[in-house]
Amino acid sequence: MFIAYPLYYSIILAVKQTFGPKRSMFVGLDNFRFLAADPLFRKAVWNTTVFAAGSVLIQLPVSLGLALLLNRPDVRGRAIFRLIFFSPSLVGLVFVAMMFSLIFEKNTGLVNVMLHSIYPGFDPEFPWLQQYVMPTLIIAALWMYAGFNMIYFLAALQNVSKTLVEAAWIDGAGPWGVFWNVTRLAVMPVATFVVVVSTIGSFQLFELPFILLEGYGPKNSGMTIVGYLYNNAFENGDLGTAAAVGWLLTLIILSISLVQIKLSGTMENDR
Repeated sequence: MFIAYPLYYSIILAVKQTFGPKRSMFVGLDNFRFLAADPLFRKAVWNTTVFAAGSVLIQLPVSLGLALLLNRPDVRGRAIFRLIFFSPSLVGLVFVAMMFSLIFEKNTGLVNVMLHSIYPGFDPEFPWLQQYVMPTLIIAALWMYAGFNMIYFLAALQNVSKTLVEAAWIDGAGPWGVFWNVTRLAVMPVATFVVVVSTIGSFQLFELPFILLEGYGPKNSGMTIVGYLYNNAFENGDLGTAAAVGWLLTLIILSISLVQIKLSGTMENDR
């Protein structure tokens, strides 16, 4: 009732053009042709891809670095630091978006105030949310999810064989050699999981830019695929085009996830 029927009905909607909830007309594949020719949809795909790539490529090493640091037995207060880094994921995206809208605010934002106090020549009214939309979104996502992904890597590090680590040290491997030949291989399955889940979440981005930018930013620089879907479904009332966007998003996520899993499997076999 809650999965099969909505999926079936979304397929029906994808080949129709709707005019509100009760009026519709069969259009075949015209919705998909319209999306292929629409420059705004292509921009939404590009923005979402840039955000996903930036988020994953930055979050993965940051989360792994935090896990390696907080997995060291000589670090005091590890439990407190783990809680501190994990705690941002306990709040909602709406709160994060509102908080970063204040941090990057043009007139009295924390970033401008701090940079101006350090470098008096810095413009205290620098418009971060107008000129650097994607970097601010990636930073906000990094703050929220780096600690969450850190927990997965910490769990993986707990299963690294101490015998192999000690053997690597005895054989003369330095810190980098131990990480590359022992630790990296042990956390590879978890890294694959983190990359796939982070990619799926990044391609479903909507609330963060919609609230942080109070829309989609100048020249739709913060427009995402889900934002485009939302506009068509709830602003324009065209549920057919929105359903087509949803299925295209599903295919994009599925294709990227399969490629990531395939590459991970290849790396696993090569080791």
